[in-house]
Amino acid sequence: MARLERTTALDDATAVARARDGDLEAYEILVDRYTVPAHRAAVLLGAGSDADDVVQESLVKAYRQLSRYRGDSGFKAWLLAIVANETRNLHRSRGRRDGLVLRAAARAANEPAPDPAESAMAAERRRLLVDQLRRLHDRDREVLVCRYLLDLSEAETAVTLGLPKGTVKSRTARALAKLREHLSGEEGTDA
Repeated sequence: MARLERTTALDDATAVARARDGDLEAYEILVDRYTVPAHRAAVLLGAGSDADDVVQESLVKAYRQLSRYRGDSGFKAWLLAIVANETRNLHRSRGRRDGLVLRAAARAANEPAPDPAESAMAAERRRLLVDQLRRLHDRDREVLVCRYLLDLSEAETAVTLGLPKGTVKSRTARALAKLREHLSGEEGTDA
């Protein structure tokens, strides 16, 4: 069976069960399936150029901790929680909390527009948004990154950040209000 067929034919629960029983090929399917989202999460949560290392360490930890995976949430959310923790560890160990997430997000969002004027205005709006996101507390920035830049659901964000779902909901609302307040303080900005 071709690798692509194996990857799509095996669901997460079956792959996890087989990997727990020592089937490395089953875990390889999970790695193939979730390396890209894990890398994206690591970059957007602030790992920057160390995202590859964070993802690799997260995948190794996930494999070692498969016995702890209960299946309450999806494997993706569980893995992204490990990625988030590894990224936080990176921040603590290096003392680099400010700006990494937002610079990566700004670079990723820098798609060329056909009209130079529109492109310049879009770049200025992104720069303004990034600047205002930087002003937010880390916990507010993290929840907004998960919900809107990583496009995670409230439940996935809760698992990823290790928070109750209600906390994610309220923190998201408060963070958006703070962000709107920061943006409305900027001259000529439509929050």
